[in-house]
Amino acid sequence: MYSSTFIFATKQFDDAFHRLDQVIATAARSIDGYLGEEAWDDTARGLVSNVYYWRSLDALQALMRHPAHLEAKAAQAQWLDGYQVVVSQVLRTYGDDKLTGLLPTAALFAGGAPAH
Repeated sequence: MYSSTFIFATKQFDDAFHRLDQVIATAARSIDGYLGEEAWDDTARGLVSNVYYWRSLDALQALMRHPAHLEAKAAQAQWLDGYQVVVSQVLRTYGDDKLTGLLPTAALFAGGAPAH
């Protein structure tokens, strides 16, 4: 499994930003290999983080090639005051099962059980 984390500082968002953001999110969710997503705000530093989880790098790259993603990337300076992308391979997920709606744990790893 892989994650792609998009961390950015915001400027002013307009209708074009919100439209592209929705198109990109919908496209991501439709890609075979999409596993889930999270969004976080770091209000103290004025940062936003969107994390997408993927079964493969091919799935992640499918989003990177999507026309709406390419359009947003070309126009990012209008809406963002800096950004960084972190692509990571996820080695394991685990927890106490009290949080629901997040990534499944056992189903992601060979043998049916997460590594601890």
